[in-house]
Amino acid sequence: MAGTNSELPLIAEGPVIILVNPQLGENIGMVARAMANFGLAELRLVDPRDGWPSDTARAAASKADHVIDGATVHRTLADAISDLNFVYATTARSRDGFKPVRGPSVAASTLRQRHRGGERTGILFGRERWGLNNEEVGMADEIVTFPVNPAFASLNIAQAVLLMSYEWMKSGMADESETPFQAVEQTPATKEDLFGFFGHLEEALDARGYFRPADKKLRMVDNLRSVFTRRAMSMQEIHLLRGVISSLDRYSRKNPRGGEGSDG
Repeated sequence: MAGTNSELPLIAEGPVIILVNPQLGENIGMVARAMANFGLAELRLVDPRDGWPSDTARAAASKADHVIDGATVHRTLADAISDLNFVYATTARSRDGFKPVRGPSVAASTLRQRHRGGERTGILFGRERWGLNNEEVGMADEIVTFPVNPAFASLNIAQAVLLMSYEWMKSGMADESETPFQAVEQTPATKEDLFGFFGHLEEALDARGYFRPADKKLRMVDNLRSVFTRRAMSMQEIHLLRGVISSLDRYSRKNPRGGEGSDG
């Protein structure tokens, strides 16, 4: 789904995303893309295996350059989170200890409340192969985990960041059912419009010998009308369909519109 538009205001706020010992530049780039999609902008990298900056990360970020350009590198996790007030650690497996464990929606709501209160927050994500170790989880305030298939709890970093970034943006919406755009408004058709369409369609089909055998015509007409009355049609839809029928009436495969001998 492509939908970047540099003319619209760029949302860039919320918790810091911290990747611990990320391995591939492509994964870092896909994380940046996921963050940018949902308004997060601050990315911190703890001891990236292949170094930084990374051309492969920038390419995979799909123009989330503001995230890539602002990314900072830290030698230790303690340094990466030193200025934060509250931190979540993401993990897919049960851990020993006494930290509260939250689902993503509760975690996002908590982060939103703390953000509004002026706190600096962050979310830790571990290595591609085995995530965070116990010491790293111990540096966080709480744990966030995702409701996944227990027999296949295998999310890559970008997927995990995408899920939390989505929950973060959703937590700031006044109405979670709102959408960024709506369907084009249409005028409901009247029964007169609908009956006119039926007459047009049935006359066109009758002229082409569609209703055969003749004694089945009434049943076939009923079935046709049932198809078009399952849902309320709009005037625009009826005009479209009648235009199709008119075109079939006027032109044929042997004499198409715009072809030699036609006047279209």
